[in-house]
Amino acid sequence: MANVSAEQLGTESISSLLIKQAVPASIGILVMSLNVLVDSIFVGNWIGSIAIAAINVVLPISFFIGALGMAIGIGGASIISRALGSDNKEKALRTFGNQISFTILITTIMVTVGLTFVDTLIPAFGGKGSIFEFAKIYYVIVLYGVPFLALNMMGNTVIRAEGKPKFAMIAMIIPSIGNLVLDYLFINVLDYGMEGAAWATTISYFLCFSYILYFFLSKHSELKLNLQYFRIDFSILKEISSLGFVTLSRQAVVSIIYLLMNNILFDLGGEAMVAVYAIIGRMLMFALFPVFGVTQGFLPIAGFNYGAGKYDRVKESIYTAIKFAAILATIVFTGLMIFPADIAGLFLSQKADMSDLEIATNAFVLENTPSAMRWVFAATPIIALQLIGAAYFQAIGKAVPALLLTLCRQGFFFIPLILILPNYLGELGVWISFPIADVLATIVTGYFLRKEINTNLVKST
Repeated sequence: MANVSAEQLGTESISSLLIKQAVPASIGILVMSLNVLVDSIFVGNWIGSIAIAAINVVLPISFFIGALGMAIGIGGASIISRALGSDNKEKALRTFGNQISFTILITTIMVTVGLTFVDTLIPAFGGKGSIFEFAKIYYVIVLYGVPFLALNMMGNTVIRAEGKPKFAMIAMIIPSIGNLVLDYLFINVLDYGMEGAAWATTISYFLCFSYILYFFLSKHSELKLNLQYFRIDFSILKEISSLGFVTLSRQAVVSIIYLLMNNILFDLGGEAMVAVYAIIGRMLMFALFPVFGVTQGFLPIAGFNYGAGKYDRVKESIYTAIKFAAILATIVFTGLMIFPADIAGLFLSQKADMSDLEIATNAFVLENTPSAMRWVFAATPIIALQLIGAAYFQAIGKAVPALLLTLCRQGFFFIPLILILPNYLGELGVWISFPIADVLATIVTGYFLRKEINTNLVKST
């Protein structure tokens, strides 16, 4: 789990590098995902299943704004990795300074818009019926912390691009632990309900920001900025935007999917069906953490070696990352197929004083979640190729294929499927759309990745 210098990315064995990069990334994602998972379990047990549905409505809105920071971070990190690989530290510094300025500017604008249109956005994302009031309470408070979330996501990717995965891992762990502790204090001890859940989340974003700020001001970071680097450089912003647009587009599609899914499922089964999707959504964030960790660990390795012209090492990193991720995805798949009912039960309140509505909602969720979960994760063992393939094009700065492959699964296949199949198959049509989209996207990504390897990664310098 040791940090590595930028130079080591081009010399150390790929397997060793991938482990050093992926393990802390996986642990960080695990803790962050556990935060979302346990947060939902706390909310479900202490407030109710409708509150889980309310958070599910708010997440795509706040995460989209936060994803602006991630997009700027990943777009800039690709530039920084390649700049360090080609020994161009000046460009790395100018890129980082522009990332900070751009993140602050754009997220401030988005939060202002989000707060202005709160009563329109929440129902549009499925916050209807009894879900609305819970969602509005959570939304307004959490949105105040979203600029910090955006800066956290941006800063974390830059830390990893420097070859400091341990610090990136700690940055992800801090808000997760903080949120869980504050959840217990605000919801269970002080009985603040949804307000408590929201403030716990917002404060945890600030705790993470404080640590990331410490990292970049300390001796651990190689990127020491002067004020001149914060001046907007439109040529750099253009490059950041072209690469970061991949990540932003992916999150935009995710937000659209939440909008469609919440509304489609509400029409099919009301608040309880939205709660089923909320639980599955948490598992989509949590269960695949090792695969996402390998993907994150792969990015700086591929980017650095591509920038250094070491194409044999780039190819080796692709094959090794796919192998590691596929093994981990298969393990995840096995667990989800065996224990879906036990997983669903974790989110449901066992309080003795539940209303008849809460009892009926819990019974519906427990009955419908296991089969839905099995369908949603049915193609999990093959997703490694799709994720690594799309990440490769992003790592080497090829924005257009990275964008198209990133949008392939959710945008080109999944959205049309959930708009068509439920008309004929009802809720089953929603759930089987997931594995069908996974299979189609993996086939397409495999074709383009193989073509890239055979034509553009044929020799090293």
